[in-house]
Amino acid sequence: MTVLWIILGLALLVLIWAVAIFNTLVQLRENVKNGWSQIDVQLKRRHDLIPNLVEIAKGYMGHEKSTLENVIKARQQAINADNIKDRQAAENFLTGTLRSLFAVSENYPNLKADTQMRQLHEEIVSTENKITFARQYYNDEVNRLNTTVQSFPDTIIASAFHFEKREFFELEDTSEKTAPAVKF
Repeated sequence: MTVLWIILGLALLVLIWAVAIFNTLVQLRENVKNGWSQIDVQLKRRHDLIPNLVEIAKGYMGHEKSTLENVIKARQQAINADNIKDRQAAENFLTGTLRSLFAVSENYPNLKADTQMRQLHEEIVSTENKITFARQYYNDEVNRLNTTVQSFPDTIIASAFHFEKREFFELEDTSEKTAPAVKF
């Protein structure tokens, strides 16, 4: 009889352990989803600011049409990207086109002095900072999930319930690891 109680007690402990690991994995997975959602919100904000930026710049930079078209094209690619790898590539391209737009805008003193352009500049810099923080949060949560999914004995529960590692949101070009420097 005592052996039966010991076996039942051990089984109960194993069950409690498994439930605790499962709940931790669920929480980590949801944190990763939340992190990605925060990146999405900030990227959408940046995407929403770009048409205003292009419209203001268009009036001053008529013969820089290709630069403006590249920004619009990059924005659309970023909006249409549907997975992390495509999103990273599209956002990297968008960051590069924004840099070229801001670099070209340096040649237009009236554009630099435009009040709306200055306000947009401040909003874009603020948004870039928020994107950086959102990426950092997302990557921190991915790291926590990936570590737990791969750690023994948690990997047993993770495998049983199909919890998988997630990809980090990384920038491929090291020059793109900083927000575009814009001077108006």
